[in-house]
Amino acid sequence: MSAFFAKLTNLFALWVVIGSAWAIAVPAHFIWFRPWIPLALGIVMLGMGLTLRWEDFREVFRQPVSVVIGVVAQFVIMPSLAFVFAKVFRLEPEFALGLILVGCCPGGTASNVIAFLSGANVPLSVLMTMCSTLLSVALTPLLVFWLGGSTLETEVLPMMKSMVMIVLLPVIGGMVLNYLFPKLIDQVGRTFAPLVSVLAVTMIVACIVALNLDKLAAHWKSLVLVIALFDLSGFILGYLAARALRQPERFCRTVSIEVGMQNSGLAVALANKHFPVGAVSLPGAICAVYHCLLGSLIATLWRRFPPRDQA
Repeated sequence: MSAFFAKLTNLFALWVVIGSAWAIAVPAHFIWFRPWIPLALGIVMLGMGLTLRWEDFREVFRQPVSVVIGVVAQFVIMPSLAFVFAKVFRLEPEFALGLILVGCCPGGTASNVIAFLSGANVPLSVLMTMCSTLLSVALTPLLVFWLGGSTLETEVLPMMKSMVMIVLLPVIGGMVLNYLFPKLIDQVGRTFAPLVSVLAVTMIVACIVALNLDKLAAHWKSLVLVIALFDLSGFILGYLAARALRQPERFCRTVSIEVGMQNSGLAVALANKHFPVGAVSLPGAICAVYHCLLGSLIATLWRRFPPRDQA
């Protein structure tokens, strides 16, 4: 049974593409989901917490340099890329802020799946995601205010409050459940939680696509190109940053995935809550599709060429 659910989870990219196409064809099937987006993302974060143990924090201190490299790259490369792309391509204010919001978000749980599929360092990927997620409670609102505050009015404290409610509390709650009921979580949580997270993100993306069909139809040419280049640049620069620090190949691939794959679901949820008017959430929805597609392609490529330091 667990193997079957794992296979369904590994088809993450397919479910997101199907959900997006379905939303374009019949938007009414997904528009109703808008009020449930924060709850859905909270479920995703709870699922992430279920996979973590308090002992994982010890691992951070055992390999602090590796984790620091990944987290710093996450919060330097992607926010900078988003700001530069928004300026160079002269995106409309709401799209520019949406792209910056994606760039300032932490790594997504999907990066752990792609790390596994590509033969990268999964434990390190999980640690990087965990640390960037916890730090994002403060860093994401501050970076969005710094880089995108002049684009549209951005309030730091309300966004921090949302980060606590949507990210921090569910993650801690999942870890507490894992501590109190380790056997149950190991048998049930680890089997169902990843698939539930995949379905939740798929519903979030499909809902945003359905809500912004007019904007997508009017701007899809520019947005699709810009966001494709943005995501691809994240994967490449993440890899090159680790390579420039003379890190082993497997580590470079892990950083590439972690930097290139943002928690676009979080970006969508924050945009939907704090910028409900306009299409600030649309770049996040498009990024979610690209993250899955590019991540899956990279995983396929790297599995065919395993690193020498695989052992």
